[in-house]
Amino acid sequence: MDVVVGLDCGTTSTKAVVAGADGVVRSVERVSYPLRVPAPGRAELDPRVLRSAVVEVLVRTAARLQAEGSRATAVCVSSAMHGLVAMDDDGTPRGPLQTWADGRGAAALDGLREAAPGLAARTGTPVHPMSPLVKLAATPDARSVPFWGGVKELLLALLVPGTRALDLSTASSSGLYDLRARRWDDEALGLAGVVASQLGDVVATTAVVGGLGPGLGLPVGTPVVAGATDGPLANLGTGAVRPGVVALSLGTSGALRVVVDGPQAVPGLFCYALTEDRWVVGGAVNNGGSAVRWASTAMTDAEPDDATDARLLQEAAQVPPLAEGLLCLPHLLGERAPWWRPGLAGAYVGLRRDHRRGHLVRAAVEGVCQQLALVRRDLPGPVREVRATGGAVTSSLWLRVLTDALDLPVAVADSPEGSGLGACLLGLHALGVLPDLDAAAALVHVGPALQPDPAVATRYRRARPLVEQVVAALSALDLGLLGEPGGPTLAP
Repeated sequence: MDVVVGLDCGTTSTKAVVAGADGVVRSVERVSYPLRVPAPGRAELDPRVLRSAVVEVLVRTAARLQAEGSRATAVCVSSAMHGLVAMDDDGTPRGPLQTWADGRGAAALDGLREAAPGLAARTGTPVHPMSPLVKLAATPDARSVPFWGGVKELLLALLVPGTRALDLSTASSSGLYDLRARRWDDEALGLAGVVASQLGDVVATTAVVGGLGPGLGLPVGTPVVAGATDGPLANLGTGAVRPGVVALSLGTSGALRVVVDGPQAVPGLFCYALTEDRWVVGGAVNNGGSAVRWASTAMTDAEPDDATDARLLQEAAQVPPLAEGLLCLPHLLGERAPWWRPGLAGAYVGLRRDHRRGHLVRAAVEGVCQQLALVRRDLPGPVREVRATGGAVTSSLWLRVLTDALDLPVAVADSPEGSGLGACLLGLHALGVLPDLDAAAALVHVGPALQPDPAVATRYRRARPLVEQVVAALSALDLGLLGEPGGPTLAP
């Protein structure tokens, strides 16, 4: 059987997803690796470990395909967005890769927003520490590095030696690329302190950038399709490629995205490419399932793991909607959409003596879902359906609260490999096996949609203005009076 390999490289693991022309996932190989936090505000990957994981999953996949008598017709790459790593001209990394969660660029944020107020509308990327633009602006002597890139550039240089390419989707999420002019933005480059020759050559997401190099398990010369970033590919992998159908990803963090026909500037949201004529508008939240994992650490003596999370969610499921008057702002890691405030703090409001652990956990789940509902409110066009993927939606409580907070039918994709399957489908389209993205999306299967409870949805909708009011009030407080996180306490 002829198959395509979707290489899905994220911030905690790399997977090789194999699918045939029918869109059915045949196998998945996965290698995990740690996210390094060497100091507060930093979040890094060792690029050598990341590359080793890529080699390992491809070698394993090649052995499996050989045993089955199958043939890989292409490798198509999905990659995590917003990474930044310094490289030599040949793509050899010079140091650690800053992930999207790295916040050391926060000091440059206000100056960038004031200097270029129209930048986000041109580049489609909010000016935020996650952005490579902001990371570069905070990097001393960025001009001296031969080649700057992220996860995609690092991988393509490994897979196709000598390549200095990146896809349109990755470029559109950099904060450095003018979406309508289709070139690196001069003002953004100036603010970042780099020139265009230090960045890769932008190609279509369906472009074949070359043949696979040696030592990667699969036959040398196997076509390598540039692919796209993991968010837009999750839309394709869940079949959400038409207006009105929203893709929701909810794992450690979360995101809502809808496909539109061209670049659109929507305040508070991003706009990234899927293909030349399909673009994704949406918003990501920093805090998703991580809110429950935090509760596992803070509220139990057990080791934080999936079993502890499940036990806490069972307790929370016994608590009625709106947690009997308890509101949670689950901003444990600052927040992206719609606030885009890296220093935004979390809070519980309305806490009483009769509230128990189940109330605290339920309020945290509801806080995440209300945040996603605020993102959904800003999406362009009418929305009629949500396609969901991610570890959190395997929980009945998460799925129920999401459905009621969004006030939309939510269907869970049959395959959990949203971005990886999306890469396979994009690869099949690039090879001409599938004529267009609509044909690709038609191959995706989802379960029956859960319908919202109108009464509960109304209560969540009425509570959302309170969420916004509390965020505004909390933002006005000088929490610095309490001391820096992890720093000395105030003297008596």
